[in-house]
Amino acid sequence: MSSIGTIVRKEVKELLTPSTLVPILIMALVFAMIGNFASGVTVSLAEKPIIGLIDQDNSNLSRLACENLSENSKVIYNGSSVETGLSVVENESGLALMVIPAGFSSDILSNKSGTVQIYWEMRGAGVMDSVPLSTVSGLLVGMDRTISTSLMGDHPSTDPSIVISPTKINDTTIFKGREMVGISPLVISSVMSQQATVVPLIVVMVIIMAGSMVITSMGSEKENKTLETLLTLPISRTSIVFGKLIGAAIVGLVMAVIYMVGFGYYMSSMISGSSIDLAKYGLTIDAVGFILVGISLFLALFAALALCMILGIFTKNYKAAQMMTMPITFLALIPMFIIIFSDFSTLPTGMQVLMFAIPFSHPMMAMQNLMFGNTSLVLAGIGYEAIFCIVTMFIAVTLFKKDILLTGRIKSSSRKSAFPIASMIKDLISRKG
Repeated sequence: MSSIGTIVRKEVKELLTPSTLVPILIMALVFAMIGNFASGVTVSLAEKPIIGLIDQDNSNLSRLACENLSENSKVIYNGSSVETGLSVVENESGLALMVIPAGFSSDILSNKSGTVQIYWEMRGAGVMDSVPLSTVSGLLVGMDRTISTSLMGDHPSTDPSIVISPTKINDTTIFKGREMVGISPLVISSVMSQQATVVPLIVVMVIIMAGSMVITSMGSEKENKTLETLLTLPISRTSIVFGKLIGAAIVGLVMAVIYMVGFGYYMSSMISGSSIDLAKYGLTIDAVGFILVGISLFLALFAALALCMILGIFTKNYKAAQMMTMPITFLALIPMFIIIFSDFSTLPTGMQVLMFAIPFSHPMMAMQNLMFGNTSLVLAGIGYEAIFCIVTMFIAVTLFKKDILLTGRIKSSSRKSAFPIASMIKDLISRKG
């Protein structure tokens, strides 16, 4: 029994390592964030939708429609001015301003569909952002049912097709300062979701491919003893690490160029095959925008390569190097999932700080920010990525000069630290002192 216990302890000690625990913890964090988003949406769906209401017809049918809408929603504006109503709905975080125009009742009684004008307040293009707007669509179903009941009792001669579907909707969506006439939020969300899904996925794939090459290269060099041979050459370790980073950066640049060319074709095909003309509303990116996206992607790749080189220093062989790619992979997956589920502008402040702190999130958000003219956030992200790259390069160069490059651990004269990077930084500070 003791021999079995010894083997069990040995296996647990070898398998239960930070490289196996960190990915699980990160995935649990991702699921917790997704669950938090879902619970917030569930709570909002349980509440009455917030709308503005304008009745310009003042007929029996329009009053019935307004009464039904008022019973099933929270009306924050009930006046006659569209401009004022839009301002109130925007300031009070409303979902839509519903206007029943003059002639609504006469059209229905003339066997024509009555028109309802809806001004949608769309604040984000994520999956979770568009869900609350569906509650307004539910209001329209209840309103139609009320009008149909009235028509069957008071106007039995009405065309059955009008009784079944008495109204039609004219949509106007207001999204990030742009007024899009004739387009519903569902159409815009479907177009934006393609970008919100495809772009982060491509960024994650490029980061994983480039990062795994760097880490596995470090692991292979250690396992094959070629790294020791390289260190015996009359070349400074600073030159070695910069050579490795520049070589990996060139590969990253090639990947970035391929990505930009492919994404250019993707954008052109998406615009031409879209049900809406994005260029009509100014939702396009010029050559300068594509250059900014390319710079952001390249810096994100360079940051990933520097981080992977740091992790590669801690690897002892090729097998360990494969496990070291997991932290970078999950660090790239976190912003991808967040961007798919929610728009950056609608995230809580804490989540926005987290997204901004992860360098890989900036190229994922750059396309949409540039389409809506938020160039300052893109430039701020590029600046942050540049600083992040400089810091990670400094750490990589410093670690390359330590014995950890060959041993996989930092020697300490007193005791071993559970945090080797922290010990290295503490050692540097004490030497300067």
